[in-house]
Amino acid sequence: SPCARKDPEYGEPPVAHRRPRHPPVRLRRAARGPARPDEGARILEIWRGAVDATHDFLTPEDRLAIDAMVCGFLPHAPLWLAVDDNDYPLAFMLIDEGHMEALFVDPGRRRTGIGTALLRHGLARHPAMTTDVNEQNDKAVRFCEKMGFRPTGRSPMDGQGRPYPLIHLAYPG
Repeated sequence: SPCARKDPEYGEPPVAHRRPRHPPVRLRRAARGPARPDEGARILEIWRGAVDATHDFLTPEDRLAIDAMVCGFLPHAPLWLAVDDNDYPLAFMLIDEGHMEALFVDPGRRRTGIGTALLRHGLARHPAMTTDVNEQNDKAVRFCEKMGFRPTGRSPMDGQGRPYPLIHLAYPG
């Protein structure tokens, strides 16, 4: 932009204002669970790290209960994975019949475009996608709205009947 400050030596924005550069990622499908034995553990590691970074509203008891539930199904779910050049998972997305059930990015890779790439990939396949986001996770709500999702409703409880309100969102297609 013509109004952006320039670094006098290089004519680029000052280093403090640049996003860190990361190697490009590729997306691949984990159709029936992880392709490698260690991948299930990595997917759970991503989920736990992302939840710890964004879901500070969960009670410790609920966090443990949700963890146990997720451990039972997530490593075997049909996920889309964002992986690096070594096929190491950095993020994942779960879509079931046009409804995005999950989008989690390794906390060390947040704000690098990985979540955006996964979501755009999902929207290309499901142009009228819907999702539910915890109301207390304001970053996730803002991210979805920035990506074009619009609120369609609200539930006072999550899908397991816990007191964590959900915002229902839909992409206008």
